Amino acid sequence: MLSRRFRGNLYSRVVIFGLVLVTTLAGTTACQKKPSQVVVYTSVDQIYSEPILDRFEEETGIKALAVYDVEAAKTTGLVNRLIAEKEQPQADVFWNGEFAQTLLLKERGILAPYTPEAAQDIPAVYRDPEGYWTGFAGRARVIVVNTEKLERDEYPDSIHDLTDSRWPGEQVGLAYPIFGTTATHAAALYAHWGPERAQEFFQEVRDADVRIVDGNSVVRDLVVKGELLWGLTDTDDACSAISRGEPVSLILPDQDELGTLIVPNSVALVADAPHPEAGKELIDYLLSPEIDQALIDSGWSHISLHSQIFSGCQEETEVKGMEIGLQAVYEQIKQAQEELREVFVR
Repeated sequence: MLSRRFRGNLYSRVVIFGLVLVTTLAGTTACQKKPSQVVVYTSVDQIYSEPILDRFEEETGIKALAVYDVEAAKTTGLVNRLIAEKEQPQADVFWNGEFAQTLLLKERGILAPYTPEAAQDIPAVYRDPEGYWTGFAGRARVIVVNTEKLERDEYPDSIHDLTDSRWPGEQVGLAYPIFGTTATHAAALYAHWGPERAQEFFQEVRDADVRIVDGNSVVRDLVVKGELLWGLTDTDDACSAISRGEPVSLILPDQDELGTLIVPNSVALVADAPHPEAGKELIDYLLSPEIDQALIDSGWSHISLHSQIFSGCQEETEVKGMEIGLQAVYEQIKQAQEELREVFVR
């Protein structure tokens, strides 16, 4: 028979061993639950996105593994990769510099719903009602004018000025509205006015002999040179010229009624992501007002969707955006492109 003293020592050792085992298992479980890395596919230029991801890693301890777009393929390359990986996802988060391709991924079943608390003050037009994506850090469609060619009281203030006879058509510029943000802007007008009225407007632009060029940066450069009096472009193109001291200024168009198109970044959680909790943490981080401001400071964006304040290269001012949901814009892109190819035959 075991002595009472031995039984007591044995009992103590069993209790201690049990406590150690429980503690070890709890610690192991905690370690397993703590996210260690997140994989993000991003179309945002590495010069702008990498510092944000480095900052996230430093502040959270979660390693951010990024796959950047290839310049030749732009966003399309990453989108095709996500579609190809649908059955065995490699990415946790898709951070897109625009929104149309993100909505395509939702349509293809590539994304998972997630409604971050950090997005509650972002206007509903920049959020998916089902939580599949969220917009943040916007750029806007703006008018850029040559300040040496025009006096302030001569500045245009609306996209309707494209068809105003007081402007010689060859001295006003617009990027070919089949690609990029100009195509997105056209689709927004299709969604807002309806296809018939929007097509009529672009036919009027064509009939006014507005100079159609190969991109927003070309519009900006021709305005800088004085070959155009003014043209439509994006805030990033206009602000880059202003920061270099070029003789240009920008105007936010249609602030009385229509509003201007704001093109946000978008972020989404990938369905069946390998590290979903880390993915959600990164999404929360990107949607914070502090990161909005960091992207403005870097020159990537110019409008915080938390406040809809334009800043970064001119005096801060509130922006009236077009009150049209991004889903409605996305649904008009194909029709707008097809019809405007006929209007602007090249």
